[in-house]
Amino acid sequence: MAPSPSPPGTAAHSFSSSDPGFEALPLVPVLALHQGLLARIKLCFGADRATFERDLLPLIQGYARFVHLLPATAGNYFHTPGGLLQLGLETAFFSLQGTDAHIFSGRSTISERRELEPRWRIATFIGGLCCELHRVLSHLIVTTADGEEWPAFLGGLAPWLESRGVDRYFVRWRANARESRGLGLFALPHVVPATVLQMLGSSNAVIVPQLMASIGGIPQYREHNVLDELVRRSLALVIDRNLLASADRYGKPQYGSHLERYLVDALRRLAAGHSAWTANRDKSRVWLGPEGLFLVWPGAAEDVLALLENDQLVGIPKSPQTLLELLLEAGVFVAAEAARQTWTIQPPGAKAPMEAVKLTSSAILLAGLEPPPSALEANLIPTPSDSKAQHNAPPAAKALPAAPAAPTVAPSSASGGSAMQLSLIDPPAESTAHDSPPTIAGPNETGTSTAPAQPLAPRPSVKLLAPLRLNPAVRTALVDILAALDDGTEAPDIITEAEGFFIPLTQFEHRGVQPGIAIRALDDARMILRPPSGGPSAVTRQIRDTTVHGIVLMSTHVEGLDPHAFALSGASEAPGASALRTGRRSQ
Repeated sequence: MAPSPSPPGTAAHSFSSSDPGFEALPLVPVLALHQGLLARIKLCFGADRATFERDLLPLIQGYARFVHLLPATAGNYFHTPGGLLQLGLETAFFSLQGTDAHIFSGRSTISERRELEPRWRIATFIGGLCCELHRVLSHLIVTTADGEEWPAFLGGLAPWLESRGVDRYFVRWRANARESRGLGLFALPHVVPATVLQMLGSSNAVIVPQLMASIGGIPQYREHNVLDELVRRSLALVIDRNLLASADRYGKPQYGSHLERYLVDALRRLAAGHSAWTANRDKSRVWLGPEGLFLVWPGAAEDVLALLENDQLVGIPKSPQTLLELLLEAGVFVAAEAARQTWTIQPPGAKAPMEAVKLTSSAILLAGLEPPPSALEANLIPTPSDSKAQHNAPPAAKALPAAPAAPTVAPSSASGGSAMQLSLIDPPAESTAHDSPPTIAGPNETGTSTAPAQPLAPRPSVKLLAPLRLNPAVRTALVDILAALDDGTEAPDIITEAEGFFIPLTQFEHRGVQPGIAIRALDDARMILRPPSGGPSAVTRQIRDTTVHGIVLMSTHVEGLDPHAFALSGASEAPGASALRTGRRSQ
């Protein structure tokens, strides 16, 4: 039977796909779906309607014009129509809400902060709104029913649909798409007008660079990016809330798939600023050899989890095994075998092999480090022959104490006496062919041998003595600074004085703690030296012909250091002058 002819005016491509696609709605109905959230954003912004419509509403409309009803993911979080718009608005709302509890320009004057604070809030809102903008360019392809593809780099989706006059569009997901957050910077001009960026960058050189670094996923290890910290924390919260809500309605979602960026960022922050993550150093977490880059496991996982716990990110796993599985699934780590996830390495000087994980590429961790670490010449992975030799080697003979010699019976000095007296001197051991010849004492020498030297007592480790009320982040940074001081990795910048340690403020910045927060916390805990005149707690010292800002940590809050070094410092130098010695204890 021949098929019936198509109705007049019906094109053959109307049935080219079973996918219903997305309706090409105008912008007003698209935003009407989020009126409740927009009202919360206006309330959080704390301005009247005119100011809200002038400062924030154009940004929201620009973002909605670009993403329209696109989902954020294919089948994970925010995968429904309008999911990407919902994700951006919720993250922007929580990021804006977080600005009320943070000071962005702590070192500026009151008048400067008053001028920059509104710009910081708008920039943080933009960072949260556009944090996942890169997905439009890297993860999906939008087409019409005719197969015409949307040129996402040239403009927003809503204007393009309007120019084509279509009523529906379709989405195809790219296979094995990788996260490329830097692509979001190319889409940003279609969302944020150039006049807004000019307003944010006027009279300062910090707001726009930190905004771009947050959207593009560019780490800033030498400068604390409060804006990016708020956005990352808000994004993790929003995704975690959506996954929990979706679990009840749609089954089990893919937990942890969005955490790769946070885990990799934590690895890079530790490699850039943690003393125990210096490659190829004794007791290091990081080993670079001919076979690749390895991290000692689970020690490295414990450092990552501790760092992310300080960041207060929601949804971060608590188990090193879960962390390992997530990074293996993301392609950051590579398994040793199909049935074994970790590798066995034995670095030079190690007494026994240790478990480690291997990175797919060393550039994941070491990119941007100056100077770059050099790989070891010796292999880190022991060969089977070495392992077999260690396994078959006989155990070392345990030294047994010599059996006590039998007492010698000596005759009594009294003639004819029957009593026997035990000798108090052990008889000499019988000589054998392998014994060394006896040493003949000279006429002026005694026959006694010199007693063996006693082993030196182990050095006490440096320990921080801080009150419980001290800020946990500042406490962690101080413990790490003292650990670096103890092993000598950062000793040249930390000097002893008569009253305590001079610690540069950059030491806190390298560990993700703002200097202002560190000074305030240590001052409240009465751990730093204040000038008698009641001046500021921060002081300056000349180190290698450079003026360095820092604080003086009183020596009473550090255990395991020789107090004689501080006494010498005070006796031999002028008051207030810094000693050129490092703060290591006397050997």
